Parts: sequence; structure tokens; C-alpha cells
Amino acid sequence: MIKLFDKWDTSNISVADPGLRQYINLQPILVPRTFGRNSNIQFWKSKYHIVERLTNKLMNTGHRGKTHRMRSGNFTGKGLHVYNTVQKALEMVEKKLNKNPVEVLIKAIENAAPRDEITTIEYGGARYPQAVEMSPQRRVDFALRTITQGSYQKTFRKKMSIATGLAEEIISAYNLDNKSYAISKKFELERQADAAR
Repeated sequence: MIKLFDKWDTSNISVADPGLRQYINLQPILVPRTFGRNSNIQFWKSKYHIVERLTNKLMNTGHRGKTHRMRSGNFTGKGLHVYNTVQKALEMVEKKLNKNPVEVLIKAIENAAPRDEITTIEYGGARYPQAVEMSPQRRVDFALRTITQGSYQKTFRKKMSIATGLAEEIISAYNLDNKSYAISKKFELERQADAAR
């Protein structure tokens, strides 16, 4: 039987959210690292293992907010460093919760994935916010981005390691805790969408 990192079995894990089921890949894999061989194919990222997508997102978490000022350059390009960090974080999650950490990660992604977002429409020369449903692939991307950004935010200028910050963020998102950056961002986005209906 193939186990992730030669430690955790992913064959019996199921995704509870039917909308995300097709976009979270849990096929058995030993090393979640394909070195971007399909990165030029549009929408192919859904076929990557979800843990590999988390490691890729840690390498470049993207911008926080629309100002493009706050970004993370900590790990960019350091694939092996991120690989070891994610492995350590999953070990910490397993130690704290005594559960399969991949299962905890899946539940955290489901909890942190918003259903609605806002877009701007122009009507008669004026711009208005309009609530729209978020596509499933975008929901997974948003959840992974906010989880990694939250873990970087927790560890910035602190003695906490990034592995510990990532583990704490995953556990907080799993427990639907408001201390989680990903959960607070999800609630904020859904509140804005409700106001723009």
C-alpha cells in the first residue's frame, strides 16, 4: 500500500463537500512532488495531490489584499525546504489531534473555502458590488492561500517556526476557530457578499 510520506494512508479519506470532491485529489502517492511537469496545462492543478498543492502555495502564497504590497518571499524556489516543513507540520497535527493529518487538512480546507464572493459591476457609469457564487477550484485555491498566509502571519518576527505556524493554522481551521486567519477571511468575504445581494 502506498502511503503519503511513507506514513499516512489516504485511500480511505473522503471529501464531505460534494462541490469540492472533484477538485481535491487524494490518489495514493509516496512523494507529493511532480516538479510542475503539467504547469502549462490550464486547470491541471486539480489533478495534483492536495498536499503538493499546499507545498506549492507555501513557496509563493500570493498577495494579501489588492495593494500587492504584502507578499511572502520566504520560501520561493526552495522546494525541499517546503517539503520538509509540510511533513513536520503534518506530524505536529497528528501528535496534537491523534488523527490522520491529511484528513484534518481536508476538513480544514472544506471549512475555509467560502461559497460566495463579490465582484464589481458597472451600471450607468457607477460601480456596484455584486455577490456571485465562487467556483469549486477557486474555493480550494482561496482556502490554501489563506491557510498559508495565516501561517506566515503567525510566525512573522516571532520565534515560532513556520512548521508550527502551519500546524496551528490547519488545526484552527479544522476546529472552525475564529483565531484562524483562513476562517476569519472566509466569514468576512461571505458577510460582504450577503451585504451586496
